Amino acid sequence: MPHLFSYGTLQKEQVQLETFGRILQGEKDILSGYTLGMIEITDPEVVRKSGEQFHPVLAPSGNEEDCVEGILFEVTEEEILQADEYEVDDYKRIETVFRSGKKGFIYVGK
Repeated sequence: MPHLFSYGTLQKEQVQLETFGRILQGEKDILSGYTLGMIEITDPEVVRKSGEQFHPVLAPSGNEEDCVEGILFEVTEEEILQADEYEVDDYKRIETVFRSGKKGFIYVGK
């Protein structure tokens, strides 16, 4: 089963219910080599779901000491595609390895 790392609005139960139709199960994990910035979201549906106009966005730092805490959720292949819809065109999905040693998907800024 694929994993999806959330460091922002996908941790909100309301966003999970509206995006996936269920509350996701996951464990805390850490992503090394990245920092967090903010990005303005212009998609009205995403702003409505999250209740926020500005969302966090990952940026590679090249420094393994930089880390971002979040939750590594277990999702289905279909839910990965639903997350792609939610994350809009400002993000791209890539696969990486977390401090736990597990693999999963993250959304980084384009």
